[in-house]
Amino acid sequence: MMEGREDSDVIEQQVEDNTEKSSRSLAGSSPSVSPAGGGRGPCSSSHRLLNYSDALLSIIATVMILPVAHTKMEDDEQLRQSFQLLLTTKIAVYLMTFLIVTVAWAAHIRLFQVIVHIDDCLALLNLACMMIITFLPYTFSLMASFPDNGVGLLLFCGSVMIIGLIQSGIVLYAFSRPVLLSDQIQMSENRSFYKHHILKVIMRVPIMCFFASVISFVFFQLSYALLAVVVFLPYISQGVKWCRSKAIGHVDESPDTMLFSRFLPSEALSKERVEAFSDGVYAIVATLLILDICEDNVPDPTTVKKTFGGSLVAALQVYGPQYLAYFGSFATVGLLWFVHHSLFLHVTRTTRLMGLMNTFSLAFVGGLPLAYQLTHEFPRNSRNELEAVQISCVIVFFAGIFQLSIFVVALFSQQETLHPHVRHGGREHVFMLAKLALYPCVALTTFVLTCFLTKFSASIFHLMEVTVPLAFLVLRLSVRLGLAALRHVFCPEALGPQSVLEDAVEDNVPFNTCDLMSNP
Repeated sequence: MMEGREDSDVIEQQVEDNTEKSSRSLAGSSPSVSPAGGGRGPCSSSHRLLNYSDALLSIIATVMILPVAHTKMEDDEQLRQSFQLLLTTKIAVYLMTFLIVTVAWAAHIRLFQVIVHIDDCLALLNLACMMIITFLPYTFSLMASFPDNGVGLLLFCGSVMIIGLIQSGIVLYAFSRPVLLSDQIQMSENRSFYKHHILKVIMRVPIMCFFASVISFVFFQLSYALLAVVVFLPYISQGVKWCRSKAIGHVDESPDTMLFSRFLPSEALSKERVEAFSDGVYAIVATLLILDICEDNVPDPTTVKKTFGGSLVAALQVYGPQYLAYFGSFATVGLLWFVHHSLFLHVTRTTRLMGLMNTFSLAFVGGLPLAYQLTHEFPRNSRNELEAVQISCVIVFFAGIFQLSIFVVALFSQQETLHPHVRHGGREHVFMLAKLALYPCVALTTFVLTCFLTKFSASIFHLMEVTVPLAFLVLRLSVRLGLAALRHVFCPEALGPQSVLEDAVEDNVPFNTCDLMSNP
């Protein structure tokens, strides 16, 4: 027990040390002066620039759902056929573009793990990069509206190539003024190695987009497939390295290569950056919901006067289903954020695969405005309403299941990624698992019920949205009672449930072992 406690203390100390180092690297907004020979001039911390860039990128990634959510369908139009068209064009392009924007965000974060200070010129270069990134939604709209026309694809690829060139300019400028770089690179005698390696990493995506634009003139569909490869390029690179190591054996790395691999390309995204980007997506999705209410559900004064005799209350009653759908959708977004927040309270480090699962989850969270639009778009008890509710269940299910997959992936390397409380056997493990599994289970149950009770599909879906918040309130109590019952059956000689829980909190050790419970 003492050994396990010492391991936990060591891990927590390492986490605290890493946090302090990150804070020190980002702190210090006071002007500093470069050393002689490095070009004198005022510079400041890149912390605020990173916050601005993260917020901007999360907005750009999320608003791309608007062309999908605002696609109008007639009441007599079959939703199944319309959704199949959406799935092959707008939704597919939305998901691909969302993932590519997150790739650009990850590259931007890693770039500014090397560049820890900025000056006026560097800030303006970053603004130019952000300006081109904000143009990406327009290219997405063109691709979604004209899927058989290559102009949108060419504009998208051209924008990505310009972004790559600007980021390369940022690298060249920063390395010409070493005071802007991290202390590790400033003290290195081989800065050119870092510069060329970073440029090679940055230019991979623009080069892929260049080939995609060339191929679009010959085989249009293959260009989309090539762009999809961009999303998984880091994982493909890791797979190639693994296969090469198996084929030719392990190759000893030089000190510079080992330092660089820890510092930039193989280093997982910082937990704080993942949380900031995710919070931005959740906040924007919640905001988009109320924008739809303000745009579509404010009655026209002339209509109120002629149709409802001037009674605004009577006119607002017509929009009752829309209000119910809004509050239910907002509660869903808020609770999915709550689950995400609860999980990352216990995450100490995010791996590449955890980041990918988080990206997939956020992509489906971004689809919740589409679910909101669909759930009140069609007449009651119609076939279209049933299919709209089922599509909404699918969106919620995948948003939740990818959140659960983050935790599952983290468990495979739990010593490095998770706090001891939520590891296998930890006192919060079962509760965290139940909290993450709640939305996927509820969404799947709702989908099955709507298949049998088709006339009540909308009512069942809205009931699910309303009751899930109550389920979160009773979830912890249910888990505690269940664990207390198991302890009573399998460990009757142990202390009482409350005493055991308090001892587990105090000792920071698992409480599902009889020996530990009886001898805290």
